[in-house]
Amino acid sequence: MIGRLPLDEQLDVLQTVLSRNEILTDVLARTATLDLPGWYVTAGCLFQTVWNVVTDKPPTSGIKDYDVFYFDSSDVSWEAEDAVIKAGQEAFDGVPAEVEIRNEARVHLWYEEKFGVSCAPHESTESAIDSFAATTCCLGVRLEPDGRWRVYAPHGLSDVFNLVVRPNPALAPQAVYEAKALRWRSQWPELSVLPWPS
Repeated sequence: MIGRLPLDEQLDVLQTVLSRNEILTDVLARTATLDLPGWYVTAGCLFQTVWNVVTDKPPTSGIKDYDVFYFDSSDVSWEAEDAVIKAGQEAFDGVPAEVEIRNEARVHLWYEEKFGVSCAPHESTESAIDSFAATTCCLGVRLEPDGRWRVYAPHGLSDVFNLVVRPNPALAPQAVYEAKALRWRSQWPELSVLPWPS
């Protein structure tokens, strides 16, 4: 069972598994050319690729989009983020999937309107990843200039490989977690979804 391997071996398996998703490896390579500060490809495209491979589905099955986070607090205007989004649209031209780029230094400006709870300003891309609704989602990967993979996984990888969805009540409200979990279970019925803490 992959989730019981030592962490260094889990990291090797993670890279092997994620590399089976050719859209993901293409997005990683193209994002590296954008030179975004503190960037990661993150969220569903990562853990859902693992779930697909573990459950013998095609690696890209059910993946809605590919999220690219970066962190630039020097200019939190929409215009600055939009310029990066437009550069990304050019860089990702021809990728057969939606790629969504977001400056995590701006999240506190729109989060409450979208999710109904306030969000303190993030201090880094990592702190944004820390706040995902499920610990399983808290995963980021980027390519370093020397080609190595940098993996950020504050809760480890065991739940990802073991198909466990665990709530992370750091920021997102219970309803967001439960809606996501319901959607994921419809696509991956093998998931074990743990309840929100009372």
